[in-house]
Amino acid sequence: MNGVTGRMGHRQHLVRSVLALREQGGVDLGDGTTLLPEPLLVGRDGRRVAALAERYGVDRWSTDLDTVLADPSVTVYFDAQATTARADALRRAIAAGKHVYCEKPTAGDHPAALELARLARDAGVCNGVVQDKLFLPGLRKLRRLVDGGFFGRVLSVRGEFGYWVFEGDWQAAQRPSWNYRAQDGGGIAADMFPHWEYVLRELAGPVRSVQAHLATHIPRRWDERGEPYEATADDAAYAVLELEGGAVAQFNSSWAVRVHRDELLEIQIDGTEGSAVAGLRHCRAQHRSATPKPVWDPDAPAGHDFRAQWQEVPDNEPFGDAFRTQWELFLRHVAVGAPWRWDLAAGARGVLLAELARRSAAEGRRLAVPDEDAGP
Repeated sequence: MNGVTGRMGHRQHLVRSVLALREQGGVDLGDGTTLLPEPLLVGRDGRRVAALAERYGVDRWSTDLDTVLADPSVTVYFDAQATTARADALRRAIAAGKHVYCEKPTAGDHPAALELARLARDAGVCNGVVQDKLFLPGLRKLRRLVDGGFFGRVLSVRGEFGYWVFEGDWQAAQRPSWNYRAQDGGGIAADMFPHWEYVLRELAGPVRSVQAHLATHIPRRWDERGEPYEATADDAAYAVLELEGGAVAQFNSSWAVRVHRDELLEIQIDGTEGSAVAGLRHCRAQHRSATPKPVWDPDAPAGHDFRAQWQEVPDNEPFGDAFRTQWELFLRHVAVGAPWRWDLAAGARGVLLAELARRSAAEGRRLAVPDEDAGP
């Protein structure tokens, strides 16, 4: 596990996924056997990696990736490093014959992301990309509605994501400073459009065109040492995306917005037969038979409590941690060949959408997204 000293690698992948799987007794492979993952922590800062290993009782750690990749006892390589370091490490892991699983974006540009998918295919190794939003309880309930035909013909999708990230001067920033430097792989489009690609694909259909506007609303920030720096990456992205079949999606993504919604991410699908709004955990729906009939009258008080007219979609099943759920699926895929579709080719599609969004913003025009699969 490389990059676990970072926030995402530490909290979501090491603690809440791999260590949690060990605590629950491992992964049931369905054939009477159980897989117990054994983490080996890798990082450049030996002091931090050693402290993390000691804190969680992990026996093995290293600062030498090549030595780790040469170890025959290591069968899976996981990468949660900064984006700029990821592609090279993945190439080395694939060349060493390791199965690979990684955070997104998989690479800094689409050709490099496609190359990784081809290398993994040619090497015959299992490969996967974290697509955690699909496993959130709210989106799983939204997918249940899709599968049940609740929406009829989907007309539109609206997504709102973001929160205020402090500049770092009078209050510490909640995100690392490299996120705001384009030269270090930062930017909200690079970070979030890979998410929107797979979310839209799985819920409403593949993206076929994108028109985007990117902005750097906060041009000056302060880093982890309290030093000011110029923000060169976009901290907000506004996009209109056409989906296969004609539905239209709108996504606002911002690290410079104050939240006035129930959750940090909300996605609404409107269809001819019904609508639903999902966040990370909750999902509320309104069928056409229960849709109110408001009339526009700006001179009179609103006569409807619109939020109260939506019905909560029940859980109907236990939902585990989204990251841990996908880890379980990937480990079953490696161990017994269980079904798996979130591979490096899927990761390349996400990188492509982010790349096209940046081009669209720079050129001021709508761009087509190739309808052929972006896989190897």
